[in-house]
Amino acid sequence: MGSSNHLKLEHFIKHNSFIQLLYRYGVSAAIRLWGKFLKIDDKLVLMNGHSYKYNDSPRAIYEKMIDLGIANDYKIVWALNDPDSAEIPGNALKVRMDTFDYFKTALKAKYWISCVNIERGLHFKKKKQIYLNTWHGASLNYVGNAVAGRHDFHFEHIDYFCYNGEYEREFIKRDFNVRDEALIPTGYPRNDALYNSTDKKRLELRQKFSVPENKLVILYAPTWRESDDGGGSFKLVPPINWKKWEERLGDRYVVFLRTHPYTTELMNVTFNDFVKDYISYPTVNDLLIVADVLISDYSSIQLDYSILERPQICYGYDYDDYKGNRGFYFDLEKTMPNGVMKDEDTVLEHLLNMDYEKDCRKSKLFRSAHMEYGGGAAVKCIDLVFGKTFEDRDN
Repeated sequence: MGSSNHLKLEHFIKHNSFIQLLYRYGVSAAIRLWGKFLKIDDKLVLMNGHSYKYNDSPRAIYEKMIDLGIANDYKIVWALNDPDSAEIPGNALKVRMDTFDYFKTALKAKYWISCVNIERGLHFKKKKQIYLNTWHGASLNYVGNAVAGRHDFHFEHIDYFCYNGEYEREFIKRDFNVRDEALIPTGYPRNDALYNSTDKKRLELRQKFSVPENKLVILYAPTWRESDDGGGSFKLVPPINWKKWEERLGDRYVVFLRTHPYTTELMNVTFNDFVKDYISYPTVNDLLIVADVLISDYSSIQLDYSILERPQICYGYDYDDYKGNRGFYFDLEKTMPNGVMKDEDTVLEHLLNMDYEKDCRKSKLFRSAHMEYGGGAAVKCIDLVFGKTFEDRDN
């Protein structure tokens, strides 16, 4: 199934309550019955990443298992939308998502590790299976069943669910239906690289990306917008006059553009020496580490970036509409390090007149209020899932 058709089907299921019920109960029952004939393999591990690619916290956990020398003790299978295009180190096997082989692997695997979901909105986990869900973003906006029209998050059977700060604990329990005892204050394994970032690493990345010595890097990474045509497209058209940005900022900055993987129609932008295309770059942490300033809107990337304690701007050009249609867990105008900037001229003026150290202090306060836990999360998760104790070689 092509990615466009996959998104249309996913959108249809997510926004149709009757189909959700039919899918969840009918298909779940069939797969549970099938599972009675399949024995659990105590050495089999099933993993998947965000957008069902080789990425995010499951990738960080897998690569830490390689680093610790234990990956070969297990048969690890990565579930991917496009297995042929994924290059995965080590001896991991690959399976295509949502196929017969995928569900067969899920029923047999002793261990499930995901940052999205394994059961695909269904319920067929066996009692002896161990399920870690790292999730893929601490939230500013409503998520899970708090989103209008969503009733499909039922994570009661998850054994371990990562979180970053106490501010999100209650809404994770409520809006994902996660048991209190399943919540683990580890932070995200994918963010270990941010906690371990060094000036040397940052310099290496500036050289890798050919950033001029006299320029600062702005990472512009807006979140996705829900489809308004039944899942046919997921457009992103923020009100940005890139020519004006280049005229006003070009002698001091370069912009790296990174959109959400579900975005299918991009803003009107021409890439050049000022605006650079990093939409498909595989390692988001590299972009965060090299960035001197982050511009986003309501994306969890702002919480991840706060770990680095550098300036960030919430460019909420559609803040009032988004707040009314989607909603937020807190008042972003009061909570974000620089509030919410609703037009590009305000953003440009801030960039041109920014007190860099003052903005860093604002981000540090934002981090302390929301990202209380983190660092060494991959090893902590491995310890919990596999019931062993390992030394974190990065710390």
